[in-house]
Amino acid sequence: MPSARTACAIAVVLLLTACGSVPIQPLSQAELDKQTVADRTAAQQGIPGIQGELSMDEAVARALKYNLDRRTRMMEEALALNQLDAASWDMLPKLTASAGYASRNKNLITRSEDAVTGLPSLANPYISSERNHQIYDLGLTWNLLDFGLSYVYAKQQGDRVMIAAERRRKAMHTLIQDVRTAFWRTASAQKLRDDVKNAIVLAEDALQDARKAETERVRSPIDALRYQRQLLENLRLLESIEQELSSGRIELASLMNTPLNLDFRVQEPSDTVDATLLDVPVQRMEDMAVTQNADIREQFYTSRIAVEETKRTMLRLFPNLSFNYNVKYDTDRFLINNHWNDTGLQLSYNLFNLLSAPAQKKLADAGVKLADQRRIAAQMTVLTQVHLSRLSYQIAYRQYVRADQVWQADAKIAQHIKNRETAETQSKLEQVANSTTAILSLLRRYQSLSQVQAAASKLQATMGLEPVIGSVTEMSLEDLTRSVGTSMRDWSRQLDKSPQPATQASDPLKTGAVKSDPAASTPLQAMALRMTREVGPGREQTGSIGDQFIAIATQDMGTSPAMDVME
Repeated sequence: MPSARTACAIAVVLLLTACGSVPIQPLSQAELDKQTVADRTAAQQGIPGIQGELSMDEAVARALKYNLDRRTRMMEEALALNQLDAASWDMLPKLTASAGYASRNKNLITRSEDAVTGLPSLANPYISSERNHQIYDLGLTWNLLDFGLSYVYAKQQGDRVMIAAERRRKAMHTLIQDVRTAFWRTASAQKLRDDVKNAIVLAEDALQDARKAETERVRSPIDALRYQRQLLENLRLLESIEQELSSGRIELASLMNTPLNLDFRVQEPSDTVDATLLDVPVQRMEDMAVTQNADIREQFYTSRIAVEETKRTMLRLFPNLSFNYNVKYDTDRFLINNHWNDTGLQLSYNLFNLLSAPAQKKLADAGVKLADQRRIAAQMTVLTQVHLSRLSYQIAYRQYVRADQVWQADAKIAQHIKNRETAETQSKLEQVANSTTAILSLLRRYQSLSQVQAAASKLQATMGLEPVIGSVTEMSLEDLTRSVGTSMRDWSRQLDKSPQPATQASDPLKTGAVKSDPAASTPLQAMALRMTREVGPGREQTGSIGDQFIAIATQDMGTSPAMDVME
């Protein structure tokens, strides 16, 4: 018998050891292919095709409704809401139901001793429990300390829901900004695609003629090579323009979650720029930013979570009071009362909490101070972004005005060149050069217009302005498009809800120079004025934001040349 029991125990141990080892199972290529196809199908499911030309409002609406990153943010917010619901249930008492079965191979037989003499009782041993019986228990337990901790945690989870909502707002601001920029790039590519291809074909024909003339020695070799070099430079520039224009449609399709190989056309919006944002005082923009910006609001909720964490830390230092009430039933026939109720009240306290209380309090206070410091830093960062975004919008608008003037001049030159083409008084090199100049001028105009739209979107996002729309999942695409169009056109009205000052500074676009408000009512305005006085004009723009701020603030943009497309 001992050897049999030993063998059985060894077999059980070996069996448990074998069950404890988990083999590595990498995914097969078939499983990867199947999951990839399923994921791509799920990503494109329920997305209607583009009918006709795509408008700006529809592009933004499609991005808000079908963009995968935005869907992820919405699911994160839904997950936070579910976590809040789950945390709310933790405040309820614990109601536990249990049922069990007890069995033993021998009877529970006990003897007794005389309490006075200590001698064994003369009575026979007796059985006090059945070998097999069932036990049932229904208990209600309520813990005061757990209730307080669960309540504070539920409040923290509510703030985390709001943090998820602010992150979704920030993602929406970035998405709208990217869609507007990609839309204008697509519109410019659509406008210039044929002209660029025709100019490239003309340049390649002229290059072949030049090489043929060099081979036949019709012209001087130096003149022929210089002629070819000028053609090659124009070809390089045209191919760079074509490469720049080719990526806009793919980026827009990715933002709208449409097939990347879909060839669609966009409806060119009006090229008139609404500069009403520049009429809004900087102080009003700052007030909007500190109350509506998503980053600042997230830091406010983070600070509240830190304060609630301090309360949780202090609650853990209190004694624990628990109450329990149980209804029990046992089928043991030796029991006189098989059914009984059990009630208890218990007070407990961990004495080591007295030693750790100062350290726990310091830790909680440090967390609150850190959250407050992050909130203050976020406010200063957002205020800086307001001024930089407004300044960038001013510069972008001025560059657009200048690019538009250059394009109008080149358009007149192109008309004269066209008349000369009729008279056949110009060479192919002149035709290629003039076509390249006209295309580049129009491209710079569209680039400036795209930069104006991007700068306006960034300024609006910094101030926390967003389209006022309903649930994108419940609204149809047509209704969402109309709602987005109406709301985006009314963004500037959200800034006019507060009384405007009686006198405002003159428009810097009308005076021809970038100026801050004369009163310099905020520290950042005073800093901008001081930087403008200390740094002289002519400083080259560098890559950092601070250097760009100095360069832009001190440079006379009215006389600056247009940006080269290669730069």
